[in-house]
Amino acid sequence: MKNDFRMKKQKKQKKEVLFKDPLLEKIKETEGTEKTTEALLNMLEDVEEARKGAEEERDKTLSIITNFTDGLLVFDSENKVSLLNPRAEEFFHIKAAQIIGKHILELTGTSTLEALATLLGKGIKGIFRKELRLEENLILEISSIPIIREEEKLGSLVVLHNITREKAIERIKTEFVSISAHQLRTPLSAVKWTLRMLLDGDLGKTTPEQKEILEKTYKSNERMINLINDLLDITRIEEGRYLYKPTLHQIEKITQSVINSYQEKIKRKKIKFEFKKPKEKLPKIKVDLEKISLAIENLIDNAVNYTLTGGEIKVFLKSNKEGITFEIKDTGVGIPKRQQERVFGKFFRAANAIRMETEGTGLGLFITKNIIEAHGGKIWFKSEEGKGTTFYFSLPVKKEFEKFIRGF
Repeated sequence: MKNDFRMKKQKKQKKEVLFKDPLLEKIKETEGTEKTTEALLNMLEDVEEARKGAEEERDKTLSIITNFTDGLLVFDSENKVSLLNPRAEEFFHIKAAQIIGKHILELTGTSTLEALATLLGKGIKGIFRKELRLEENLILEISSIPIIREEEKLGSLVVLHNITREKAIERIKTEFVSISAHQLRTPLSAVKWTLRMLLDGDLGKTTPEQKEILEKTYKSNERMINLINDLLDITRIEEGRYLYKPTLHQIEKITQSVINSYQEKIKRKKIKFEFKKPKEKLPKIKVDLEKISLAIENLIDNAVNYTLTGGEIKVFLKSNKEGITFEIKDTGVGIPKRQQERVFGKFFRAANAIRMETEGTGLGLFITKNIIEAHGGKIWFKSEEGKGTTFYFSLPVKKEFEKFIRGF
């Protein structure tokens, strides 16, 4: 029994000695090293492939940027120029090396870039389709977009799109409309006064049937004259010569005057009309009387036309530190949601408005928007089809006029 135990113990010791044999230990270490080396080589191969892939993507991106038809400017998180593509170099007659690493404030000292730097501001504000005229025959459309990753702003991308050709075509179209409108207005005015003379009996008596036909013709001619006048207004807007005589005025008086001209139509449609003036007297603001009256008239005209018989219209005037706000709320047909983005476009008329067969050129709101913006204000609206529409516009009380305002 003891001998068996001894023999087992000896065998175990021999195994332990064999396991600890230096040669076997070396072989084991070598095998482990080979596996580690193989794993490292595989990792290095993966890293190399990833590096090559990243370089290929970088080269593709740089190739796109280099050959992009629009100019591109990239600013880093500190608002320093980090990239300028060849197209942008061409626009500004400058080489990238001259401005890379410069802060946007340093660009104001560069004559070709000063206008852009002023437009973007020292913090590089977000801009969408702002026009910038660099030369007589070079107009750029500027858009500034923040570069954001995981809610962190990495910089800003500025896109410079050449719209010189489009502006030239636009100018030719505007000139054509202007000439055509002027040529049409003269004969239409002659037709108007001839019809008026016939209706007034200056050229002899007319039968009731003849008078009815003449009335319809007169109204049709008036619509044509109104369209021509709207087209002329648009050409003036697009030529940048729309505001002629900005003077100090009381907005309540202007609004009341326009409302008075619609009293007959309001009564005829049995519309409940309310004009809510503020308790405190509003400051005078500097406006072109004719144009701001037209803007208010367009908004009231729409409200009256598209509010059904027995409906309600409310007009409000409010003031705050920034300026004066005009609001007109109606219970009319409203504007379909899918068409609301086109409201301030040329010749836009909502589908439900067309079905009502009301008169209109679709130019009123386009003109109104331009009038308000020309005064430094803004215009917006809320609408729900079948429930009504509320239009708002605000006009600033400009600081340069405050000393005059206090004197009134």
